Amino acid sequence: MTIATNKAADLRNKPLNQLLFPDLDQEFAVTRKLLERVPMEQADFKPHPKSFTLQALANHVAGFPDWGLQTIQQDVLDFAEEGEPSKPLTTREALLEHFDRKAQEFKAALSQLSDEALQTIWTMKSGDQIYVQGPRGEILRNGILSHLVHHRAQLGVYLRLLDVPVPSSYGPTADEF
Repeated sequence: MTIATNKAADLRNKPLNQLLFPDLDQEFAVTRKLLERVPMEQADFKPHPKSFTLQALANHVAGFPDWGLQTIQQDVLDFAEEGEPSKPLTTREALLEHFDRKAQEFKAALSQLSDEALQTIWTMKSGDQIYVQGPRGEILRNGILSHLVHHRAQLGVYLRLLDVPVPSSYGPTADEF
């Protein structure tokens, strides 16, 4: 039996939650490094009229673990039934506390998620208008983790434009060479 065959056999024996998210801790650690550097005293900064403000983008990024948790805990997210939006977090400390707490809750819930639950259809909608629908595992991977990475990259650009040293993510940055 070759090493590749052994690895394939190991993969067949792992639950989907371990196969889909082996990089979760790394992605959350990189995200936290960026959130640690957000200059909330410049909360209204936006690089373009169509862009988020820094505060809105930082809140969006810090909220991804909570969105993941909601994706695990319910089969449908219906914006038409949502209550009042939560108040924006206005300090770096609040961003970090929220991110850390929800990341731990998300990871704990994910570790308990069965293969069957990961294959259950999940829906994001507003009333009758469906925005996203697919297997929960796919939504968690693409709609939560990959989407987080996308917005985290935007946050890195904001930091660069504000002359805040950008931390490394997948390799060193010009600030950490």
